[in-house]
Amino acid sequence: MPDIIDRDGNIRKNLWVIQARPENGESLSLPTDQHALIPADLWVADKETFAGKANVGVWLDSHDEPGILAQYANDLPLIAVNFPRFSDGRGYSIARLLRERFGYRNELRAIGDVLLDQLQFMKRCGFDSYELRPDKDIGKAARSLNFFSQGYQAATDTDVPLFRRRAS
Repeated sequence: MPDIIDRDGNIRKNLWVIQARPENGESLSLPTDQHALIPADLWVADKETFAGKANVGVWLDSHDEPGILAQYANDLPLIAVNFPRFSDGRGYSIARLLRERFGYRNELRAIGDVLLDQLQFMKRCGFDSYELRPDKDIGKAARSLNFFSQGYQAATDTDVPLFRRRAS
């Protein structure tokens, strides 16, 4: 498992294993000794089995509708959003919806094709942790996370734009 970067730019051990979607006819098998991230629709379909388990979280693909988690969002210790390509920006919208519309308060993680120049934008959209693409330098990325002390626009981290903050 690769390490992750947290919201403050600290590198920490990743405790979560991403479980791939089972092939047709196969069933989902969870590791017994690790925390597991399973596809969100499978968690919703079998929520009685998974609800309340602190070692089971979900992941959403960029084409998944986050509304499927609306009434269960805060029952999950971790939601990960997959970025299949760095140019696919749907994950940013998913993060904002989870935070602002569905009130998700627990850890939100970016996974997949995550690059260091995206981290600041991901943070502003509500992500708490970042699993970089394996070929990228995690130390360099961690240092770059907090390059900017202020954002101009309102986002999940502040609902007041800079010009209004300056005026007050």
